[in-house]
This record gives sequence, C-alpha cells and structure tokens, in this order.
Amino acid sequence: MKLLMLWRIGCVTPVVMTEILQTSIPYDALEERPLPGIAPLNIDDWLIVDDAYEAQMLLRFRLLSETPDLVSALSEKALPAAQEVLDLALMQLVARPDFEVGPQTVRCPGNRVVVLDREQPLRTLGQIIQEDICLMQKVGDEHVLTGAVLCFPASWTLSEKFMRPLIGIHVPVAEYDNNIAKRVQRLFDGVRARRPLWRKNALWYDNPSLFTPRSEDAPRDPVPAMTGAYLRSEKQCILRLPKTDAVVFSIHTFMVRRELVMKAPAAQ
Repeated sequence: MKLLMLWRIGCVTPVVMTEILQTSIPYDALEERPLPGIAPLNIDDWLIVDDAYEAQMLLRFRLLSETPDLVSALSEKALPAAQEVLDLALMQLVARPDFEVGPQTVRCPGNRVVVLDREQPLRTLGQIIQEDICLMQKVGDEHVLTGAVLCFPASWTLSEKFMRPLIGIHVPVAEYDNNIAKRVQRLFDGVRARRPLWRKNALWYDNPSLFTPRSEDAPRDPVPAMTGAYLRSEKQCILRLPKTDAVVFSIHTFMVRRELVMKAPAAQ
C-alpha cells in the first residue's frame, strides 16, 4: 500500500536531501543568445516535471513551512493575480496524467496531496510545481514585483526585491545596464495573453545548493566555466494573465553535474 501524505503548511515536516540534481537539461543551456534571449513558448511546455521533482518539492515544502516569509511575499492588491496564476497552473495540470486536480486538493507525483488554499495561492502553488513564480504588475511606467514564491533564489533575496521595479530587481547584475533595462521593460509591456515567451541562463557553481539567497551588498563571486562543478540553469517563462493583466515570471531551476553537462551532445 502506498503511503498517502497530506501536505498543508504546518502539518508535515519532511526529510530533505541536501544534494538535489537533475541528470540533464532539456535545452542547450550553454548556447549563447544576445540579451534578453527571448523565444516563443508553447504553453504546454510551461510547467516541467523532471527527475528531481520529488526531491525539489520536499525542499520547497520545508522552506515554505519553516521560513515562509523568506520565500514568499504577496501584496494585498496582488491577491487576484496570484489566484489567477494558481488557476492557470491547475488548468495545465488537469491535462497531465501524473496529477489529479480536484476542487479542494491536488494529488501530485509521489502520491502527495496538497490542499488548495485560495487565500494563500502562491504558497499553495509552490507546493505543487517546481517553478518559482514572480508576479509583476504595472505601476506607473514600470513593472513592480508585487508577489512571489521564490524557494530557489540564485544569489538574490526576495525581501530586497519585493515591491521594487525591474531595474531595482536586477541590482547588482552588471549586464543589466540602461539599454537592457529599457528592452526588458518593453518586453514586459508587449507580452500578450496566450502568447507566452521564455529564455534561459547558465551559471557555474561549486556548490549545488538550490536555496542560495544573497544580499545586494554581498554579491556572489563568479565561478569560472573551466572549473565549476555544477551548472545551474534557469528556464524563465513570461506570461500575461488575461484577467488581471499581471505578468508572470516563472523560474524552473536545473542543477546538473559538470561531467553530465559536458557529455551532452550540445556540449561536444
């Protein structure tokens, strides 16, 4: 008989593995593209379940249960947008054989059941999918981060970025100059409902930890590509929500050992 574990914040404290890795990345992470490197996205390819799903979800649940204020934030005005992105994700999962979506719960891979809490939509979604979710809403001439569930920050801290515009979010990224900032703002202005976009990045790390928050005042020292033990790549998707007009910026994090990256056909 399979063990059924009901997940609700505060109910279960699961055991978490310290090293969580995928064996591959489903795109060429090392292919260079001019910034911002945007391409069209098929909505059916938005949410990914990979070989690290169960391990990543255990870590996500632990972070959301033990340190919710470190990994999630939501402004009061962003609640309708957060509920809309939860509904959008559930609509995508209904069509998948590895999820069972009901009116009050979702059964996930591994026979894990998550209770749907529409008053905490981002924290709920963070227990169901591997993707981190950031909500960007137009305030004046700029898009501002009004909500997020961010369990796997790549050297940034949610509390420093919450309620800040795009250019403030990207401090201290050296490549994000005024020219790139204007192009990215135009991108967020122009993305249309039902026509999502995606991009990817690739950074070398010596440590495979997924939860790596850092302050703007203490940026990470770059790890040389010739010596990095792990490749961390984010599949970043940009979607417009048709009802609230908010923009969703989702992040699926891959962490792969160097030797496996170098064996991939694209790296040859």
